[in-house]
Amino acid sequence: MKRSDELQALYERLLPEAIEAAGKAWCPHSDFPVGAALMTGNGEVVRGCNVENVSYGLTNCAERTALFSAISQGLAPGSFRAMLVYAPKVAVISPCGACRQVMLELLGRDCPVFCVGHDPQSARDWTVEQLLPGAFDSL
Repeated sequence: MKRSDELQALYERLLPEAIEAAGKAWCPHSDFPVGAALMTGNGEVVRGCNVENVSYGLTNCAERTALFSAISQGLAPGSFRAMLVYAPKVAVISPCGACRQVMLELLGRDCPVFCVGHDPQSARDWTVEQLLPGAFDSL
């Protein structure tokens, strides 16, 4: 699938940021680093990485780390332009259900989400709506 010039520019800007974020992941239990890069409305990037806990339910994914960090910095839900998720140990990554639900509320249905693994040719582009079709929300 060919990206528009605008989406390609977002992808190229976010990929190195997400790769760097994955390098900061705390994943001693799974050895599965993930990085996320979130483009703000003013062109800044907020990074997130997965942070594990031996009690897996307490683990936080890279996507939610980036989003929660952005919100804690005072950025408004729905003000983001795109997110890229990177995982070097798989050909392509896909957000978990919890991340998809948080993305729906904080990114918005039309926000692009790029998912990339060690094989850039396998990268997938979605919108949040495509990741969570028929979603229930209160917005």
